[in-house]
Amino acid sequence: MSTSEQVPAEPRAPMSLSPSRASDFMQCPLLYRFRVIDRLPEKPSEAATRGTLVHAVLERLFDDPAVERTAPRARAMVPGQWDRLLESKPELGELFAEDPEGERLAGWLGEAERLVERWFTLEDPTRLEPAERELFVETELDSGLRLRGVIDRIDVAPSGDVRIVDYKTGKAPRPEYRDGALFQMTFYALVVWRLRQVIPRRLQLVYLGSGEVLTYDPVEADLLRVERRLLALWDAIRLATETGDWRPRPTKLCGWCDHQAVCPEFGGTPPVYPLKIVSVRPPESGDSGQGRMDLAPPAP
Repeated sequence: MSTSEQVPAEPRAPMSLSPSRASDFMQCPLLYRFRVIDRLPEKPSEAATRGTLVHAVLERLFDDPAVERTAPRARAMVPGQWDRLLESKPELGELFAEDPEGERLAGWLGEAERLVERWFTLEDPTRLEPAERELFVETELDSGLRLRGVIDRIDVAPSGDVRIVDYKTGKAPRPEYRDGALFQMTFYALVVWRLRQVIPRRLQLVYLGSGEVLTYDPVEADLLRVERRLLALWDAIRLATETGDWRPRPTKLCGWCDHQAVCPEFGGTPPVYPLKIVSVRPPESGDSGQGRMDLAPPAP
């Protein structure tokens, strides 16, 4: 069955918050609804799938002894990891269904190999022994809000200092957009702090697309600020869930959205709201609501 023919999964109310879903709501509340509540299917993208492939290679590379963690070895792992990915998610084969000669696939795999190789100019895996890789983390705040996600890598120094590392296959953002880029990392820092009672010493974003490393050293005040912001965000999500009032927020990112056919901004009609409406959104001064609510990611 192709992606376009997939039947949407069973609708459900939001139960927890992850960095990606929090970013969805801040970008566009209606997009959040489509992904979390309606659970509408989306087509796989070459860029996102390449990111998954590169992450898999960088994770598995640490299975080898330090002396064998070389750039040629990592490049050679790419085709095999792509085969494993296809085996677990056969629908990804649709990406190259119209590529009978395999030229586009070869170029795509070559780009993944170049991204993997660039990592070796930014970090030295022979000197790293990660404490955790692709670690699923989950915690419940005192408020009852459950936070969850997957951390690419956690390093722990002999001193006990913790470093959270995330790989990005795109380019590093311009300075004015770096607060948004760090949102995911401060989210994870908050979860690790609540789980282990240790504030990570460093947050590190490794941008393979541009060959840059962005770091930030959080303090307790940063994480408390992020926690307050997430609680406010969750309140907005719960209100939208109870009222069924999910408003689109048009931006330049709309051009890449899979859900234009059911988005009012493009003349579409959303599916019938599948959850029970239990309250009515209270009137707001100036009719601000989600459409104007300040949902920008918290600055560190």
